[in-house]
Amino acid sequence: MAKIAEDTPMLKHYFEVKSQHPEAILLYRVGDFFECYSDDAITAVKVLGLVQTKKSNGEKGPVAMAGFPHHALENYLTKLVRAGFKVAVCDQLEDPKFAKKLVKRGITEIVTPGISFGENMLDVKENNFLCGLTIEKHLCGAAFLDVSTGQFQVAQGTLDYIGTLLGSMKPRELVVQRGYEKGLKDRFGDYYTTSIDEWAFVYDAAVERLKRQLGVESLKGFAIDPYPLGVCSAGALLVYLEQTQHTGLKNICSIGRIDEARFVWMDKFTLRNLEVFQSASGASGVPLVEPLDKCSTPMGARMLRNWLAMPIMDLKELNARYDIVEHFVGAPELLEATQEDLGKLGDIERILGRIASGKAMPREVMQLGRALALSAPIRERLSDAPEALTKLLKGMKNCASLVKEIQRVMAPEPAIQIGKGPVIGTGVDPELDELRSLSAGGKDYLLQMQQREAERTGISSLKIAYNNVFGYYIEVRNAYKDQVPPEWIRKQTLVNAERYITEELKEYEEKILTAEDKILSIEQNLFAGLIGQIQQFIPDIQTNSRILAKLDVLAGFADQAVQMHYCRPEMNDSKVLDIRQGRHPVIETLMPAAEEYVPNDVYLDSTEQQIIILSCRRPRPGSAISTRSSPAWARRTTSPAASPPSWWKCWKRR
Repeated sequence: MAKIAEDTPMLKHYFEVKSQHPEAILLYRVGDFFECYSDDAITAVKVLGLVQTKKSNGEKGPVAMAGFPHHALENYLTKLVRAGFKVAVCDQLEDPKFAKKLVKRGITEIVTPGISFGENMLDVKENNFLCGLTIEKHLCGAAFLDVSTGQFQVAQGTLDYIGTLLGSMKPRELVVQRGYEKGLKDRFGDYYTTSIDEWAFVYDAAVERLKRQLGVESLKGFAIDPYPLGVCSAGALLVYLEQTQHTGLKNICSIGRIDEARFVWMDKFTLRNLEVFQSASGASGVPLVEPLDKCSTPMGARMLRNWLAMPIMDLKELNARYDIVEHFVGAPELLEATQEDLGKLGDIERILGRIASGKAMPREVMQLGRALALSAPIRERLSDAPEALTKLLKGMKNCASLVKEIQRVMAPEPAIQIGKGPVIGTGVDPELDELRSLSAGGKDYLLQMQQREAERTGISSLKIAYNNVFGYYIEVRNAYKDQVPPEWIRKQTLVNAERYITEELKEYEEKILTAEDKILSIEQNLFAGLIGQIQQFIPDIQTNSRILAKLDVLAGFADQAVQMHYCRPEMNDSKVLDIRQGRHPVIETLMPAAEEYVPNDVYLDSTEQQIIILSCRRPRPGSAISTRSSPAWARRTTSPAASPPSWWKCWKRR
């Protein structure tokens, strides 16, 4: 009977791991490289531009192989995910130096288009939503989760409503019940879709998973009970996080609901035709969001896009926003100082996401500390403000104790990662300070010991040296061996000299040779401890982040209003749209500097005038031009005056 050819042990393990995640590109750590084989290698060559080579597979013959250095993982992972692939990372789980046979390896992370934390994988100005869908007859429940920020929301309604919601939220990945993929694609379009088993969508189990994740005994406080299908979808997303090795993310600590009646709903065709986020002209065009985005932080930019995708209809909330904008418009110096401080915050939400997933770098932790330290001065500067702004800032949490702890533990300018330089500050751990002193001043210590022992013994020619056989030793020429102290231990006899060791020298040797490893271990433990403390503050920091993001958007609106002389719209619940001398921010942005924009009036109501046709053409000399107008942006053409400027208040047709 012919012998069946077998894979080599390493490739056998590779294919075993691959069989557990057949839909993913498997990156397999081998020494200093990540490699992939067979069909995955062919795909990686096409997507990443790698050189295809071969890997020996014993009697089976060579298989296709491609690889890249392990330190370049982030770059290549980003390319694969952005190309729409799910990627499984199989890393080494033990030091190869101590492995007796095959190095132990296992899946440490699965990255998908909807589950990404890497800075280069994400658009800083957009959320990266993972969406779960549960369908029951004519109803559909949806859950939207951005693991990078912790934003978690549920909704429920008709298929048409959920389709509109998908167009607004633009999820990167859908998670659906197995067997529903084709039907949902036909209904909602071509999204990256992952299917999981039916049991993941069971309501009672979903409730229990959500309670564990959110650390509560009941979900009543989140008011999501009216959306049972949305709850099923949220539970399924938590199952999917478990399946992709992303359990216990502490930044997912709250959940909200999306109420259909609170927003103006625009499907993807409306958003496209209005060119809110993308211009019909492609890369050369300017969508509406660009001239409106004067945000100083990534959090603010993301919130602005959420507001534009789902405009709120709550008049009380709208007028509160306008009160804050008006306050900034009337205080330009305050606006400038606030935007300057906001610009120093960085992306608090996504730093928290990486802290929750254990991927935060030391400099990100320091940036978080600086951001939290800035929050208090921003709040104090705006203490003398209208009720709407005071109420907004009153919700901020006190994180002063955490700021002090970050400043105490971290080095003022930490290295980019642990092992690349000091990360923990001086004075935090006595043993760490001693080890650093040994590592940095080893030669000085040896010279001091050599000088001290020479003076003590009278052997002026003794020297301390090192070799791979004995380690550190003291060498004494034969002429002085009678002066050697009795406590020295002879290790080697040479023709003209003797070599000795001492208890002190061996203790020093042990310290110096293991100092770097111990420094790395101590810094890792201290850094992990600090990360654990930060994780306890995640809910409070998220609250502050949302408040600062809202402040950022409204400060940006004020900045835009001052620059472009926009006025405050007068909002009510009537069915009348009355714009005087309106201008479209995109068209005005694109106009040549020498040309003056000709404003237009627009009037619409439910009885007299329900439709108008607006044209856009180049005017003849002496003629007026009609341009497309936006109801949210109107102004007078006078220049700004004292605070508040006279042009800030709008007027209505009677």
